[in-house]
Amino acid sequence: MKRNLLLLSCIALLSGACNSQSEKTEEETASPNVLLIYTDDLGYGDLSAYGGDIPTPNIDKLAAEGILFTNAYATAATCTPSRYSLLTGEYAWRAKGRGVAPGDASALIKPGVETLPGLMKKAGYRTAVIGKWHLGLGGEEGPDWNGKISPGPLEIGFDYSFILPATGDRVPTVYVEDHHIVNLDPADPIEVSYRNKVGDRPTGKDHPEQLTTMWSHGHNHTIVNGVSRIGYMSGGEAALWRDEDFADIFVGKATQFIKEKEDQPFFMYFATHDIHVPRLAHERFQGITNEGPRGDVIAQLDWTVGALMDLLEKEGMRENTIVVFTSDNGPVLDDGYEDQARELLGEHKPWGELSGGKYSALEAGTRVPFIVRWPQGVSSGQRSAAMFSQVDLLGSFASYLSIPYDQSQAIDTQDSWAALIGEDTKGRDFVVQEALFSNLALLSQEGYKYIPANNGPAMVPWGPIIKTGFSKEDQLFDLNADPKEQTNIANEVPEKLAQMKEQLENIKNK
Repeated sequence: MKRNLLLLSCIALLSGACNSQSEKTEEETASPNVLLIYTDDLGYGDLSAYGGDIPTPNIDKLAAEGILFTNAYATAATCTPSRYSLLTGEYAWRAKGRGVAPGDASALIKPGVETLPGLMKKAGYRTAVIGKWHLGLGGEEGPDWNGKISPGPLEIGFDYSFILPATGDRVPTVYVEDHHIVNLDPADPIEVSYRNKVGDRPTGKDHPEQLTTMWSHGHNHTIVNGVSRIGYMSGGEAALWRDEDFADIFVGKATQFIKEKEDQPFFMYFATHDIHVPRLAHERFQGITNEGPRGDVIAQLDWTVGALMDLLEKEGMRENTIVVFTSDNGPVLDDGYEDQARELLGEHKPWGELSGGKYSALEAGTRVPFIVRWPQGVSSGQRSAAMFSQVDLLGSFASYLSIPYDQSQAIDTQDSWAALIGEDTKGRDFVVQEALFSNLALLSQEGYKYIPANNGPAMVPWGPIIKTGFSKEDQLFDLNADPKEQTNIANEVPEKLAQMKEQLENIKNK
């Protein structure tokens, strides 16, 4: 990219465009802003740009103006480990305790750990996280909800933080800005428990008549805003959120941060709650699709992307902002609430041409939408089959920005910058995929997929109706011929099976 800018400067000088050259060079060589939009439970086939039936014009435009990746992966089929790996450059499965975190978990990313926001901060960026966190907060005893909540995002490289502590279906149902709960009344302190009932708020299990959205499995504890959650909570009445306002509030906070100091580039990790459960779109989006609440929050997500792009346009940042749009894992229909996601699906296929979904070792668990747009550095209208893993964002930006990082900690990240901007059409040699119960799979660039034998169930056991891809026998698939992973060819190509077995063991022991 720097060579291209130098060439453009020389051409301009030779053509006599000297009067504006100084200003143009300064603009074009400025460090790009980086907006990482990380969605929740959005499947490979959920966007119309990827063949989905629900219109997503703003996201489609993002893809048309940049690169749409068809072979990009989250590191895990569940949210917490994917987020951990994306921010640290280390696979979450390398240590215990990094599975899906309860709402009162202590901070999973400790101060001093190498992180993507920390790296961007070293490169001179203002850094912010807005949206869903779900990576724990506080010390070993967990967060002090009624005091200073630390450590958290500010201790690992973010300058500003406005987050949901966990996710919408878990207590506490409050926002945390920097180190404190927003609008908390000291006279009404919060108590949270994931073991025993606290306070006198009704539960979904005992008072279903008070629910506006009925639970289907597991989400039957404290009721807030007509929805029963996972976990128990008392107090904090003035601080409670309204789920329908998430998208508007997050866009508003992003707007404030971006406008605050425009003479310094920003890195923003914008983690939407959409399209996770409970799916409660703002009233202006309710009923906007034919697919029920799940379709409506996809439409709301598309609006969010459009609002952010309009913001960049108004602030004169649209041309030199790298926008990365992707998801933390694959799709799920019934994930704890009766919102007719399956009944109203119609012809829409959230998993596209793949099998599995959230929690699964099959492809739809971790192969996700991935779009990159950067007018000053990426040609529009591209479609890339390069293999890319979200764990490589740290190593890729470190390479582009020439910032060293601790490779003994960010052990799994690689420099995939050339693939990220469309100059490399092959990408990684392999990706490791983490499924339910920390079961791993290995996928090679040539299309072979190895799922080790394990004793896990054939279906996700608590109700989502998703195949896990688990088997008591080793499985090997050729995704080029069998993208739905229906035919185990382990016995037909034993040499390939043995090679991938050894490779996975080497990666695990790295």
